[in-house]
Amino acid sequence: RMQLCCESVNGSCIRSSWSNSIRVSMYIFMICIILATVVGNLTVIISISHFKQLHTPTNFLILSMATVDFLLGFLIMPCSMVRSVEHCWYFGELFCKIHTSTDIMLSTASIFHLSFISIDRYYAVCDPLRYKSKINTFVILVMIFISWMVPAAFAFGMIFLDLNLRGAEDIYNHIHCAGGCFVIFSETSGVVASIVSFYIPGFVMLYIYRKIYSIAKRQARSIDAISQKKMRFEMKHHISFCRERKAAKTLGIIMGVFLICWSPFFFFTATNPFMNYAIPPILIDALVWFGYLNSTFNPIVYAFFYMWFRRALKMILFGKVFQQDSSRTHLFLE
Repeated sequence: RMQLCCESVNGSCIRSSWSNSIRVSMYIFMICIILATVVGNLTVIISISHFKQLHTPTNFLILSMATVDFLLGFLIMPCSMVRSVEHCWYFGELFCKIHTSTDIMLSTASIFHLSFISIDRYYAVCDPLRYKSKINTFVILVMIFISWMVPAAFAFGMIFLDLNLRGAEDIYNHIHCAGGCFVIFSETSGVVASIVSFYIPGFVMLYIYRKIYSIAKRQARSIDAISQKKMRFEMKHHISFCRERKAAKTLGIIMGVFLICWSPFFFFTATNPFMNYAIPPILIDALVWFGYLNSTFNPIVYAFFYMWFRRALKMILFGKVFQQDSSRTHLFLE
């Protein structure tokens, strides 16, 4: 017998017909993703907040991005998990709109942060002498403000004003059912949402990282050509340059992970309305989770590439952060 989400309501959505073993394994898998996302990003937040040596402009951007990823894991993923497994929404229609808006906002905020981080890295690697004057705390705070406010205005405006449904009212009325929570985009809103949330900031990042890569290669060649006599004088510059280049490389990998995780979802969001919504909802749902994985991977990339993050992690795990003056610990050589 078909199970409904709301047994007593006419026009109820149909519950998923998966067996209990599939349901349980899906819950276990998704809970693992949620825990990894929350714990990993919380570690980044604690590390950068606690250790004074990590209080740099770039790290404040990374701290803000980790907060976005943490909130996605803590607030959004648990409700999405129930919806994905049960195919039902048990939290009411208003909360459905709030959840959808916040989901779009945080996913968009994540890529806005990455775009600004790439701009920060560009000045650090390509114009190191003027970096501190160009990228100061005020500039970083403006970047963080834009990264939160533009996605918030865009996401909440679109969902609460039903702008995503303009031109797709018929299809929405056809598939709308009680006890469901899904977002439908019209042809126009699907393209606009994908361009604002993904394609514009994505192209900005790709363009900037291409420039960083070519300039870093050129600088590396010129450093190799330095004669032995100048070696001692150049050593300090060489070490700081290597660190900046490694940071750019790490953030390049983070950007690559982001593009791999989110591009399938945004591609189908833009094209699905033009294909008469032929893509099965279960595939769209799977791609949303593939996108969520990006928030899980970011701290893992830090742990893999940053010595300071591994040292901070060790101190947090062993409770050393509660010791007096632990915030002054040097996690890397200046």
